[in-house]
Amino acid sequence: MGVDNRCVDRQTCLSFDRQDPLASLRDEFTLPEGVIYLDGNSLGALPRLTLPRLNEVIGQEWGTGLIRSWNAAHWMEAPARIGDKIARLIGAKPGEVIVADSTSVNLFKLLAGALRVQPGRHFILTEASNFPTDLYIAHGLVDLLGGNHVVRAVERAAIEQSLDGSVAVLMLTHVDYATGEVHDMRRITAAAQKVGALMLWDLSHSAGAVPIDLNAAQVDLAIGCGYKYLNGGPGAPAYLFVARGLQDAMLSPLSGWMGHATPFAFEPEYRPASGITRQLAGSPPILSMLALEVAIDLWLRVDQNEARRKSMALGDLFIQQVDETCRDLGVEVVGPREATQRGSQVSLRHKDGYRVMRALIDRGIIGDFRTPDLIRFGFAALYTRYVDVFDAVRGLREVLISRAWDRPEYQTRLAVT
Repeated sequence: MGVDNRCVDRQTCLSFDRQDPLASLRDEFTLPEGVIYLDGNSLGALPRLTLPRLNEVIGQEWGTGLIRSWNAAHWMEAPARIGDKIARLIGAKPGEVIVADSTSVNLFKLLAGALRVQPGRHFILTEASNFPTDLYIAHGLVDLLGGNHVVRAVERAAIEQSLDGSVAVLMLTHVDYATGEVHDMRRITAAAQKVGALMLWDLSHSAGAVPIDLNAAQVDLAIGCGYKYLNGGPGAPAYLFVARGLQDAMLSPLSGWMGHATPFAFEPEYRPASGITRQLAGSPPILSMLALEVAIDLWLRVDQNEARRKSMALGDLFIQQVDETCRDLGVEVVGPREATQRGSQVSLRHKDGYRVMRALIDRGIIGDFRTPDLIRFGFAALYTRYVDVFDAVRGLREVLISRAWDRPEYQTRLAVT
């Protein structure tokens, strides 16, 4: 069921919610009463089973099992085990994904490995509007390597025409963090590989938002976070993907003991493990890793195509309602209006966007702000309802008409926007 012009009032939206095939999944999450949460693209909601699972891990596995639980509770296998589960969500094979570190650290590792296997090539090609931390990591790596490489950042329209034999790796974010615009993964990957470049995708705003098939697109490398649509919790461990044919050539610059062929042999020389395991470095953060596993197990019960259908319908409804009720109130839709061309978010532009979002949050409508003037709304298909979208736009209209955002305290920006 899609949202069309019949969804013009609150009662109709409630009817759509009752018919939603994913409606029962909302009960799998802890959502505060009176809050409309439209920021799952920054921090996913808490799965109900996470707390009892962590209580079990802390009280029994750690509290009673102590160090024995690395073996008895299978902590040691967690990075690979959870990686294999994530692989099923992103179109990868078992043994091609591992959970480790943060997204930024994983990006550093894979970029360094990519440059090493492309010794005659000196450019990291990327998009000028890429997620800033990805650009920071790339520039930091280039500086560390002593000026033998260069980051070449171009506008989106110039990406494919900028590919040539000097490019070692093309680094892109699949879904744009600001506008929600989606790159054509299959076409761009093929274009990069045609000139011999490796393709590295950041899936942080994709996994759990849009269906992904890395193997079908013949992707070389990918990274992603666990705390947005995947609901792993704040600062959840990230994951990385290396296509099987590249794994033994890709050496991590962080040669930690968990990436050693035999970690507990305590050999003085480093011997990298075979396959994806060599991308590990330090000891896995078990508490946060097992919290992520709870959420991934929940995701494995979901029909991703159905989740995508719903997220597109939610976005369409949001845009429709903004157009109809807020058009003359100083906001405009930024990014694609065509549902297939955007991720699971819609951004609006307003000259006082930060203050508008603060006012909305104080009314229990939670999105977020991105500089200079964007207010973002993320539609997590597993728990966002059609009526939430309808009510959020009504709240936005009231804030704009009443100028509730024009309060002195909203002029000071908080540490996290």
